[in-house]
Amino acid sequence: MSSNKVIFLGTGTSQGIPMIGCNCNVCRSSDPKDKRLRSSIYVEYEGLKLVVDAGPDYRQQMLREDLAYLDGILLTHKHIDHTGGLDDVRAFNFFFKGSLPIYCEENVYESLKNQFYYAFAEKKYPGAPSFDMHLINEEPFKIKGVEIIPIRAMHYKLPVLGFRFGNFAYLTDVKYLPESEFEKLKGLDYFVINTVCRPYHISHLSLPEAVDMCKKVGAKHSYLTHLSHALPRYKDLKKEVAPFNIEPAYDGLEIEF
Repeated sequence: MSSNKVIFLGTGTSQGIPMIGCNCNVCRSSDPKDKRLRSSIYVEYEGLKLVVDAGPDYRQQMLREDLAYLDGILLTHKHIDHTGGLDDVRAFNFFFKGSLPIYCEENVYESLKNQFYYAFAEKKYPGAPSFDMHLINEEPFKIKGVEIIPIRAMHYKLPVLGFRFGNFAYLTDVKYLPESEFEKLKGLDYFVINTVCRPYHISHLSLPEAVDMCKKVGAKHSYLTHLSHALPRYKDLKKEVAPFNIEPAYDGLEIEF
């Protein structure tokens, strides 16, 4: 049995499901698979323990899955629904007496310096989070000798990164993927991509676009994440995309790869 695994910590869009004040049939669904926190995954890969993105639900997600150790956090981009929970790395700072490694692009780093200014102050307030910052780009990089392959994509006009871990690749907040990056996605067993709604969206793949991308990548198994209440309930969406060998992911879903 493989020692590599992924847990979907969250599979919802920026406002999550249910959305505050909404009475639609998705937000009012009693199915636990329709309860979606902000998108994030936990990855165990070649001995590494990593999280990709730490949004506002980060603390709740880590506690739910009883995750007590990380080798680092990889950030796809600078939007708050993917970075807003980083203050809670203070727990790791406290228990492990050190800074937690954060891997991100330079524009994300600059954003974090504003968002979490107190963590970067010359004279930090006692108890402020401590980050060990590592700058990355679309070139492969290593953590403790283990190679990770970033995937360049565009979220409207914002450059974002997805990541490939062996035969598993995770992309979120993607609208456009350069043709050259599809080379990095060949031979996958598992592919995860975002979609938020059925019609055209300016910064995310529509459902038809996400289906087309899954077909083009051609992984053995494909999953949808970053889902909004504009899409059908889990059970209905699962039936709709099943003919394309695609499944909607859900919070808590675990995959061994």
